[in-house]
Amino acid sequence: MAEDAILGYLATHEEISDSGIFASQHGLQHNDVVNVIKSLHGFRYIDAEDIKKESWVLTDEGKKYAAEGSPEVQLFLAVPPEGSISKDELQKKLDPSVFKIGCSQAGKNKWVDMGKQVSRKVQHVEDKVKDLLIRIQDGQELSKEDNTSLKARKLIVAQTWKGYSVRKGPNYAPNRKKVATDLTRENLQKGDWKDLEFKEYNFNAKGPPPEAGHVHPLLKARIEPFVKQQFRNIFLQMGILVLKFDDVFSFGADCSFEEMPTNNYVESSFWNFDALFQPQQHPARDSHDTFFLEAPSTTKQLPEDYVELVKNVHKDGGYGSRGYNYDWKREEADKNLLRTHTTAVSTRMLYALAKQPFAPKRYFSIDRVFRNESVDRTHLAEFHQIEGLVCDRGLTLGDLIGVLNDFFSRLGMSKLKFKPAYNPYTEPSMEIFSYHEGLGKWVEIGNSGMFRPEMLRPMGFPEDVSVIAWGLSLERPTMILNGIDNIRDLFGHKVDLSLIKRNPICRIGL
Repeated sequence: MAEDAILGYLATHEEISDSGIFASQHGLQHNDVVNVIKSLHGFRYIDAEDIKKESWVLTDEGKKYAAEGSPEVQLFLAVPPEGSISKDELQKKLDPSVFKIGCSQAGKNKWVDMGKQVSRKVQHVEDKVKDLLIRIQDGQELSKEDNTSLKARKLIVAQTWKGYSVRKGPNYAPNRKKVATDLTRENLQKGDWKDLEFKEYNFNAKGPPPEAGHVHPLLKARIEPFVKQQFRNIFLQMGILVLKFDDVFSFGADCSFEEMPTNNYVESSFWNFDALFQPQQHPARDSHDTFFLEAPSTTKQLPEDYVELVKNVHKDGGYGSRGYNYDWKREEADKNLLRTHTTAVSTRMLYALAKQPFAPKRYFSIDRVFRNESVDRTHLAEFHQIEGLVCDRGLTLGDLIGVLNDFFSRLGMSKLKFKPAYNPYTEPSMEIFSYHEGLGKWVEIGNSGMFRPEMLRPMGFPEDVSVIAWGLSLERPTMILNGIDNIRDLFGHKVDLSLIKRNPICRIGL
């Protein structure tokens, strides 16, 4: 309807000088007219120029006073013509905001005598404010002084009106031609494509951005193929490098790493703690640090001969150790829990390895572990642990440091520091620190050490066999590689989704 009106009007007139006036004269909504003008202008049926008009409109407060009268007049009319009224009584008659503004304006205009008793100074007043507001409502123009006064009282605000003036364009026609947007099979069969006018194809127009999923930084290290491609390749490449520099690291000829099976989240306290020479009174075995299972609460399958050896080394020592000299309890070892580290898996693998004729082995694992601790900027109750170990003859602490430097350099972390530490099942032990550029400080990223004889000898390993091992959370390196200083920005309900979209698809060269 608006299109016919515009094209029809231009057939007999040179221009539409004001789209607002045109819409009003033809009973059309101005928004509808504007939309049609934009469409016709795009196809060059018309030429359009912008029109901008500044006007004043009433605020909600201004509309209220235009209907009910200004506060000063409302207050004046509430004062009796003869005599006076107490200020408290007058206040009860009026809205609090009207009373406050009315007192100020009526006193300023010298209409009333303000005191404990309020009385009129004049008998008749004109509500100029209301009259001015009504004139603005009717579209009339006011003087600059009146506009400034009403604006200062926040009764009016400026509004910019936008419209168009319209003339015939180079492609003007009384009726819009329908242009074809597609060349169809029927057009080709009938041959009418020769007479069709096709819409120009805009090769410069940008299409809508494709909607696509974005892989979370942690998922890149958790799911297939990223674990298999990134971290497994690191271990495999380390094997090749160790073989090449066999004179540096005293490992055997077979340098390939094998991935350990980590499909059991539930583990017994025996494999998680006792087999690692961790005493039963250790704080880590408390319910405040470990998730224990209610059902099934205990395990029923443990190698009894090995359990007896572990029990004896805890109670009485052995292999050069005095042990812990306490009453070791089987019921504590039988308790089921959510594994607190993948070292429980390493213990099982080493126990199985010790039952065979000795051969050097390299193992690694990447999987989920659980700790009963409060979530803060660097800790989670559930996270992923990367673990690696090398079992061979004659290994030293120097071998461990060399392997760690090689491993973490492949993760893009070349600034490393090592600090002596204590672990029940490794001696010597080292904490691993990497420099976090975002935090501007050194951040602990892992732990490492050489497994103690009290752990290895009960399994059946010869005295000259050593095991070097290291472990780290998957989340910490991910934070460092992505410049994140709060783990809650990486995992949990506070994650910034835009971070996921900005994150690179992959990292080349790791």
